[in-house]
Amino acid sequence: MGESENTKKSTMHPMLLLVIVVVLCAIATYVIPAGSYSKVTDESIGIEIIDPESFTYIERTPAGLEDLFMSFTLGLQNASYVIFFLLIIGGMFGIINGTGALNVAIANIMKKIQGKELIMIPILMIMFGCGSAFCGNFEEFLVFVPLVLACCITAGFDSLTAVGIIFMAAAIGYGGGITNTFTIGTAQTIAGLPVFSGMGLRVVLFIVLEIVTIAYVVWYARLIKKNPKLSGTYIYDQEKNQDKKLNLEVIPKLKGRQIGVIAVFLIGIVAAVIGVIKAGFYVDELSAIFLLTGIICGAVGGLSPSEICRQFVKGSKEMLLPCFMIGLANSAIYLLEEANVMDTILHALAKGLSSLPDNLMACGMFVFHEIFNVIVPSGSAQATVTMPLMVPLADSTGITRQTAVLAYQLGDAFTNVLSPTGGEVLAALAICKVPFGKWVKFLLPVFVMWVVISLVFLVVAVHIGYGPF
Repeated sequence: MGESENTKKSTMHPMLLLVIVVVLCAIATYVIPAGSYSKVTDESIGIEIIDPESFTYIERTPAGLEDLFMSFTLGLQNASYVIFFLLIIGGMFGIINGTGALNVAIANIMKKIQGKELIMIPILMIMFGCGSAFCGNFEEFLVFVPLVLACCITAGFDSLTAVGIIFMAAAIGYGGGITNTFTIGTAQTIAGLPVFSGMGLRVVLFIVLEIVTIAYVVWYARLIKKNPKLSGTYIYDQEKNQDKKLNLEVIPKLKGRQIGVIAVFLIGIVAAVIGVIKAGFYVDELSAIFLLTGIICGAVGGLSPSEICRQFVKGSKEMLLPCFMIGLANSAIYLLEEANVMDTILHALAKGLSSLPDNLMACGMFVFHEIFNVIVPSGSAQATVTMPLMVPLADSTGITRQTAVLAYQLGDAFTNVLSPTGGEVLAALAICKVPFGKWVKFLLPVFVMWVVISLVFLVVAVHIGYGPF
């Protein structure tokens, strides 16, 4: 009990970390001058982009005390599409858990692979990585967090492994993006390049990132399985995640209704995947699919309408902390935008980048995007803001536009899972009861490897004149 009490006393609540970030952003609005770029619509591509020559300093509009407290509710409103998506995911799993079908199904699968649990890591990471590399999936992966967590705890791994399997894979999928419309498609369109051109080098990049990351997670999982106390989250998992561990000694057979529930759940997942790939489904459409899936699962599983509602509410409650975390992350971004300091930060970073020697420009662009991605985590939004600056800079220094897009793509990917403004990862950590500091410590070695690989590929891109353009 003493060790447990000390842990509770020494651990910062995850919401407090984000409150501190929000307050620091509010203070920054008094320190950073306000500035603005003019925005114009490029008729040829139909996207509103900044005019790179139009930056001007404007009158300060720092955040007052009222703005600070209003930012909390406005951050929740701005992130409402993800928040309600999470609540529906929680509700769906609440209903399915109420039927008992999912736990029995997972227990049977884990029993069959007992002794060979490590094999699920590369299988799942390739699946999630491809989802990001080809389709730009990220928020959608939150639906799998409870499932992967249950598998990892049952297999003798830890909660860090569960988050790593999903979101390390998502990060490298974005870093080695092949046909990601949200990042590659948007950036290449703005740069005047054929959409998804230069795919060959990106395929090699994606494979290298997959191999390195899978090797790291497998190594870590094997280490924790041999000695669970080496885990940074050992105490937290013992206190908060042991209820996720399935009893593999006594496993009941799936009943007819439970088989029906699993079938409906799998059909719902397949429908969501097809919708994303074929019809461009996003959060609203996916929410509708998962809500319908949950209701049908409850009916097939023999739950009454009232019990379906009760289980839905019970499941949604589990997502309240992740939802507040995402709202707070958006509060920080909201304060910087409303105080008109976001463009000033962009201008300062771009000015510093332009002073680099030509042979370091591609690597500098990567670092630029890594930093800017902390305050603009959205890949498509970052492309529309930064690429109008990067394209003329690339032209003037002799590197190809394709190389500039590659630097953006890599810079947009990795800080998504490292920065406290990455709301989706914070949500996953909250679901798994993982402190942010423990995640950073776990992530840091592979993050350094990602940076090294990125710099090597950018040097190669410059050397070979990575094209077109």
